[in-house]
Amino acid sequence: MIRLHNKTPRILVIGDIMVDHYIWGSCNRISPEAPVQVVNVKSENNRLGGACNVGANLSALGAKVSLCGIIGDDSLGKWLASDLDRLGIDISCIIPTNRPTTQKSRILISHQQVLRVDREDSAPITAQLEDELYELLEHKLHNFDAIILSDYAKGLLTTSLTQRIITLARSLHKPVLVDPKGSDYTKYKNATLLTPNKLEASLATQTQITDDTSLKIAMDKLKSLCNLDICLVTLSEDGIAILCDGRLVKSPTIAKEVYDVTGAGDTVIAALAFGLSNGLDIFQASDFANAAAAVVIGKIGSATASLSEIISFLHNGAYADSKIITRSDVQALLPALSEKKIVFTNGCFDILHAGHVSYLQKARELGDLLIVGLNSDESLRRLKGSSRPIITQDDRAAVLAALECVDFVIIFEEDTPYELVKLIAPSILVKGADYRDKEVVGSEFAKEVKLIEFVQGRSSTSIIEKIRSNHNQS
Repeated sequence: MIRLHNKTPRILVIGDIMVDHYIWGSCNRISPEAPVQVVNVKSENNRLGGACNVGANLSALGAKVSLCGIIGDDSLGKWLASDLDRLGIDISCIIPTNRPTTQKSRILISHQQVLRVDREDSAPITAQLEDELYELLEHKLHNFDAIILSDYAKGLLTTSLTQRIITLARSLHKPVLVDPKGSDYTKYKNATLLTPNKLEASLATQTQITDDTSLKIAMDKLKSLCNLDICLVTLSEDGIAILCDGRLVKSPTIAKEVYDVTGAGDTVIAALAFGLSNGLDIFQASDFANAAAAVVIGKIGSATASLSEIISFLHNGAYADSKIITRSDVQALLPALSEKKIVFTNGCFDILHAGHVSYLQKARELGDLLIVGLNSDESLRRLKGSSRPIITQDDRAAVLAALECVDFVIIFEEDTPYELVKLIAPSILVKGADYRDKEVVGSEFAKEVKLIEFVQGRSSTSIIEKIRSNHNQS
């Protein structure tokens, strides 16, 4: 399980602010005027696009987000400001101008995009506006854990402004992540990392990428050209390639049905910034970003992935190298499990035996997933005496997590799982049949309590006593 140290990093997104406009319709005929489809419009709506979508992704993850850029002094600009404010995104660094707010209109039939229409002014901003934006940032940049430059080539991130921002951020030891555009990447020199896709990296390095060898050559060029701390290239369904100590390492994606790739790049850079700001290394952050992107491409339109959706996806996907989670992980995970029938049980499991396995398998059969609360070493020692545990909490948790019937394991320090049951509020709370006519701790927080018979003649205590007896006789 990926461990996040700071669930609310402060992240600044600087870039091209735009509206993604969706027109949803159906088509039953071809126009008699031209060989084109006639779309019968059923509905339409606006969504946050460009740098706004990066901000929305960060907000969904739980980050504190500020957005910097320009909008038009028009109805779309007012809608953007209102919707960003609704998400709790700080808009104090957004400047209204006489340029129109950028809008991308997409027409979809049966969830398939058939046409896009853009309304924009992509001319470079004036030197005066550049100075105004920089002065705003100059006094605020020190407040952030990371800075993202979301460049959609709509005129905001000129070479001059981009370099001024990167220089200031690096002087304050702030990481700068860039979603680049165009073929001249020298404007991003000295950034921490860029997130080009394979085609963009090919164009920027004038290297045709056809295999891992040519990919590494291109990445070496890119790292040298831009003096990057970290060099990576996104590979669509093949995940993310990372250049580490001269070696090419790939963080694979997880296969998932694709509905719409719109905004997937925004999700990747947002998740990378969130992960790195939470103390993850670049490999863990890339795994996290891959999972976030996989969640998003399973949705229609520019979408976001919540932290709980990503944690759930990681658990069920190829990255789930551990099912051992923390209490904060549980809090993040629960919203994604709201429709699941959660079963909870707890115990010491000091020397796991056949009786335990049978008990846990029966518990899992009662619902959609099983969460096991495990007494910590100190908790077990208070319950069983100074000679216990025989097996440490980490080893006990690892053995439990290896069982197919167990979905999550969480270690608790208290004498009872009362607070854990209260937090999880399971559909079913399971205990052994020896609790018949006894009070089950936390039962008031569960919808139902189930008692399961133990396998006769199987117990950790009897196993331990037998081992001790055999040892004494020898």
